[in-house]
Amino acid sequence: MGSVSPRAVLRYETWTLEPDREPDAEPATYAMQCAVDGEMSPVGEDFAEPQAWVLEHCGKHPSHHTYREIITRPWRAWRRA
Repeated sequence: MGSVSPRAVLRYETWTLEPDREPDAEPATYAMQCAVDGEMSPVGEDFAEPQAWVLEHCGKHPSHHTYREIITRPWRAWRRA
């Protein structure tokens, strides 16, 4: 007879996605970007530094009124039991 071929076994599982709040998770970081010229503030764990950068930047460039907030937040996926 012919050779035996392996069969695939599929198992469907439910996954969950959530912000990573584990003690060893990377910290959330914040930055601001000028929407006019694309310049970016320093990235920091505290929003105060990017906010101060915006005020300084718009002081130097009075026509730059729009900014983007950039938040990097760690997430994790895990299988539900």
